[in-house]
Amino acid sequence: MASGDVSADGALIWARADRPAQMIVETSADPSFSRTRVFRGRDVLGPDSDGTGRLRVAGLRPGRDRDVHYRVILEDAETGLRSDPVTGVFRTAPTAPSTVRIHWSGDVAGQGFGINPDVGGMFCWSTMADRSPDLFIHSGDTVYADGPIGDSTTLPDGRVWRNVTTEAKSAVAQTLDQFRGQHAYNLLDDNYRRFNSRVAQVVQWDDHETVNNWYPGEVLDNPAYTVRDVDTLAARGFQAFHEWQPLDRRRAVDGRVYRRIAYGPLVDVFVLDMRSYKDANPLTSPTATAPGHILGDAQTEWLIREVNASTATWKLIANDLPLGIVVPDGESDREGVANGGPGAPVGREAEIGRVLSGIRDVPNVVWLTADVHYTAAHHYSPDRAAFQDFSPFWEFVSGPLNAGGFGPNDMDPTFGPEVVYVHAPGKDHANSSPLDDFQHFGEIEVDGDSRELTVRLFTTRGTELWGTTLRPR
Repeated sequence: MASGDVSADGALIWARADRPAQMIVETSADPSFSRTRVFRGRDVLGPDSDGTGRLRVAGLRPGRDRDVHYRVILEDAETGLRSDPVTGVFRTAPTAPSTVRIHWSGDVAGQGFGINPDVGGMFCWSTMADRSPDLFIHSGDTVYADGPIGDSTTLPDGRVWRNVTTEAKSAVAQTLDQFRGQHAYNLLDDNYRRFNSRVAQVVQWDDHETVNNWYPGEVLDNPAYTVRDVDTLAARGFQAFHEWQPLDRRRAVDGRVYRRIAYGPLVDVFVLDMRSYKDANPLTSPTATAPGHILGDAQTEWLIREVNASTATWKLIANDLPLGIVVPDGESDREGVANGGPGAPVGREAEIGRVLSGIRDVPNVVWLTADVHYTAAHHYSPDRAAFQDFSPFWEFVSGPLNAGGFGPNDMDPTFGPEVVYVHAPGKDHANSSPLDDFQHFGEIEVDGDSRELTVRLFTTRGTELWGTTLRPR
């Protein structure tokens, strides 16, 4: 059970049944459910969706009783027998200025680090839940479909990391059922289920929902795969992702991922898809000369248009790939936006330059990302940049949640980034396990009175590393 894509009057509720059933959701302003509203889904949760289903509850009182308690009941499609209720809570978007707290991060069960019973499972989720955010932006790599989980891993210092294992996680995902099993694995963790029942999510995808560093049209040469056509794998990964995540496809512009989440007068969240429309990684290199694609024309125009139209004080752009960090794919190819070369924007940078120019007159734009397995604060300014047709802005990086720690990476100078803060294990300790506390999440808090935005960067054990407060313009 989980909630996501909230609005001022409701949210999307996700659940899974172990047999064909219909979904019933009851909502209440109090946890005793003394007075309820009842919502019944029309669709049967059955084999076609791997037992998963979703139901949008709407028409709740906007701005009133923002903590909405809900319980999910599943009704057997044949017998009419009902399951015991499972309860949760989500917080609707405010209708008047009020304090908003948002967390973001990415990368779960990567590099062989899964659910370790010796450390209480994936404790990152409980650390975040205890801080009671209104929303969690899952910045992608919600699963590692290309990362098998073994019984144990011996770390370089001799310590042993143990894992809960499943059949689906014993090999790379190629069939639809194997992709589904990646998402099912994460839900074996008590911390994750607790988090899902308490915090509404805004979910996007990146590469590991399919395979590392993938791009449309790619053909794999990885011997672990018998299915080499990445478009086939991506279609299966996409289906499983939408079946198992609380994402409302009806609110996505293209029915896939990118969308705007309006969270009251102080915050709009713009969720990007930097995976589905990107060009081939070999086209993005330090020697690239032609413009490229990371968002595609339609999403680029949508982003420029929607950010300019936003009346929210703060515009948070959730970019699943960072802007200025060089992310290699092999020796010369590039996985992300930055090609690593100096000078004017080329390749995928040209499209981001188009966005930055298109929103240069919009105040209070902040970019939030994960992907690179460390946390950092980057300030971008045309005063330091080869490309100058934009206004200064911040990009904050945080991750991973439960995967190996890496970095820091090199920075590309095109948009004039300054690394203000970084916390990473360093190249000598690459693939640092969650035992070493180089896993991270970020927190955005917008004050309802001053409208100031405070960002804090945490380790997943709850240590606050760095923070700053931004005043609105």
